[in-house]
Amino acid sequence: GESSTIIHYDEGGKRSLHAFFEKLEAASNGKKKVRILHYGDSQIEGDRMTSYIRQRLQSQFGGNGPGMIPAMNVYNTQTFKQTYSDNFTRYTAFGGPKLKSRRYGSMNTAARFTPEYDSAQMAQITTIKEAFIEIEPSKSAYERARSYNNVKLFYTSCVKPCSIKVYQNGNLLHEDSLINDGRYHVMPLSFPGNPGKLKYVFSAAVSPTVIGFSLEGDFGVQVDNIGMRGSSGTFFGKIDQPTAAKMYDDLNVEMVIMQFGGNSVPYLKDSSGVRNFARNFKGQLQTLKKLRPSASVMVIGPSDMSTSSANGFVTYRMLPYLVDEMRKATKDVGACYWDLYRAMGGYNSMPSWVEQGLAGRDYIHFTPKGASIASQLFFDAFAAEYVKWKQGN
Repeated sequence: GESSTIIHYDEGGKRSLHAFFEKLEAASNGKKKVRILHYGDSQIEGDRMTSYIRQRLQSQFGGNGPGMIPAMNVYNTQTFKQTYSDNFTRYTAFGGPKLKSRRYGSMNTAARFTPEYDSAQMAQITTIKEAFIEIEPSKSAYERARSYNNVKLFYTSCVKPCSIKVYQNGNLLHEDSLINDGRYHVMPLSFPGNPGKLKYVFSAAVSPTVIGFSLEGDFGVQVDNIGMRGSSGTFFGKIDQPTAAKMYDDLNVEMVIMQFGGNSVPYLKDSSGVRNFARNFKGQLQTLKKLRPSASVMVIGPSDMSTSSANGFVTYRMLPYLVDEMRKATKDVGACYWDLYRAMGGYNSMPSWVEQGLAGRDYIHFTPKGASIASQLFFDAFAAEYVKWKQGN
């Protein structure tokens, strides 16, 4: 029905979506860059959903490359290839080892090749350690994501001298030292064409915190995939806000897609649990708007999810109510809501997705084919809003 193809918003959400369309066009016409962050749970990990949305947007408005990729990628992805030395440790804001500094930047994940030390420990540590991260384009990536000619290294908390060597396809290309004032910095490299395989070799007694890399073209749209397995989207309290805000400004973030809710569904026992979740989530959206007031916020709600019962697989009891409460919370803060649950077909639609090979046997996660169909449904709704706005102008 109609509700599956539309994006829900009130006046504030509509204004901010239209402002975003203007920025998209300006980036495309004025050879500028505009950035979309796609935060989500395991439904998007490894660039699922994001990769299709990125390809469609970049084809229409210009732009190349996958945008930000983590310092240490641990999810299977078709979009790039990455290897790293085994002395690197991954830290995340959402499960597993955490950074004491909480300076994750925009990715909510970072990597170091030594622990974080206090100043007394730091004075003792003098042995230089070496570590590397290697990145190259993947042949299985969408065409636009495969070609990029700017690579930026993002880092923070560099407090001891750290030398860096960058090798391009095995040849030394660039030698540098990271800025060791402990603050957030970017080290950019530009190339005449796609750089191929790049290997960043770090040498320091104490590791900086590597936030990630951005692989991008010269102008147009960048769309970052930020998959956070097990997260319910309530992460802003767990990260250092000034680092995130600075990075959002640097990246010129003008839209943030928040795709969450699914991880909480199995644990929601009653309606007050749902209302608590929605209230919490609303607080996250408000924090996000404070961090980056100019950005438009788009929520993609949870998909249908089934639990097994005497009558086969049925929709989790609290899911329809969760969808309604999340949509309300989203509209209240002047953000936009796209209803993935209804777009799939609503109540008990998951079994038919499973039967068609569009979702896994867990009755929760899309297969790559299903993720691509779900993202097409989202893009159609987004494009319809854009066309409406264009005709109105």
